[in-house]
Amino acid sequence: MITFNVIAADYLDGIAAIVEDDIILDSELVSEVQNIVARLQKQDVQLPPKEILYKQVLERLIIDKLQTQLAQRAGMNISDAYVNLSIEKIARSNRMSMETFKASLATEGMSFADFQKNVRKEITINQLRSREIGARIKVSDQAVKHYLETTMSTADRSVQYLVGHILLSLPEGADAKSIQKKSVAANEIVKQLRTGVDFKQVSVAQSESDSALKGGDLGWRTINQLPSLFVDAVKALQKGDVAEPIRSPSGFHILQLLDSTGNESHIITETHVRHILIKTNELINDAEAKKRLGVILARITDGDDFAALAKANSKDTGSAIKGGDLSWVVPGLLVPPFEKAMNDLALNEISLPIQTQFGWHIIQVLDRRTKDNTEKFKFEQARDELRKRKIEEETEHWLRRLRDEAYIDIRLGMLNE
Repeated sequence: MITFNVIAADYLDGIAAIVEDDIILDSELVSEVQNIVARLQKQDVQLPPKEILYKQVLERLIIDKLQTQLAQRAGMNISDAYVNLSIEKIARSNRMSMETFKASLATEGMSFADFQKNVRKEITINQLRSREIGARIKVSDQAVKHYLETTMSTADRSVQYLVGHILLSLPEGADAKSIQKKSVAANEIVKQLRTGVDFKQVSVAQSESDSALKGGDLGWRTINQLPSLFVDAVKALQKGDVAEPIRSPSGFHILQLLDSTGNESHIITETHVRHILIKTNELINDAEAKKRLGVILARITDGDDFAALAKANSKDTGSAIKGGDLSWVVPGLLVPPFEKAMNDLALNEISLPIQTQFGWHIIQVLDRRTKDNTEKFKFEQARDELRKRKIEEETEHWLRRLRDEAYIDIRLGMLNE
């Protein structure tokens, strides 16, 4: 049930929308609009009229609110420690310390508390979608093989596309008149885009997809990472071209090819490595574990055999019987602290004790080799693409059902800025 009332916003902080048994305040909406405006201005995207922008942002807040409510009912709870760990990873990926990262947020007008809140919301929504959708999407080896043999050509594997997307949505069971109205609107948008109107501007103003407030940018993808509905249309486009509207159960989709590029073969470095692990427990704390490894390291330096000491002392039972040998490992197989220490070692060099979630290790690199892993990489990439495609298509339908079945009372007045 949805109602839409335009009312005067002559109160200090009113209600922008009622979503099931919760509300979205005008202040929340204004704050989010300000963040979106700042980002769009940095991208030199012309802003749509105020009332359109407010409606776009409110729609996204409604969808987020419905998902967080569902997560709460499911008992999902993201700990402060997990949120802070995620933020630390974000800071590291931007090559910043936490202090520098907080200062950077402040210069952009965002408090650290607000950023924490946004990260918590994103993690919650991602985990909810993983539970509701991702957990039931499976892709078999046979499906991947068939996909590679019948769908994924060599050209498909080597080209990436930057696609813009606009969605004019339709509710489930829309009548013929509504469908015709949206069809006319979609064709008019295509006509405008083909005369040179800026795609990002139109997306922000009119699209009803998750990517609308990012200018419709779907990010760089291979043709096989796009929804299957888009594949034929995108493959036929040249840079700058706009496809005819595509009808789906969700509505009408409008696509523009923003750019395309190729990629190369996938060469990896494999490492032959062995280690000795001492685990911590009630009797062995961190200091004791490091001390024991220090003694073992001294014995190796004095000429004792690494493999023999691993068999006698390592608590990694799987590798201990092989003298600590983990055999050849590929990037991403081992936990990050272990992999980083391993990658920093020269051949035959032994590390100082390093800590992972499994305990304390000393590591020795026995050999390295490069390998063209393209075929295996493409196989796993194809599996991932198939799975993501299925998840994306199902997510679109799931969100539309969630929205259509919810009680939503929109009270969006023109707020005074």
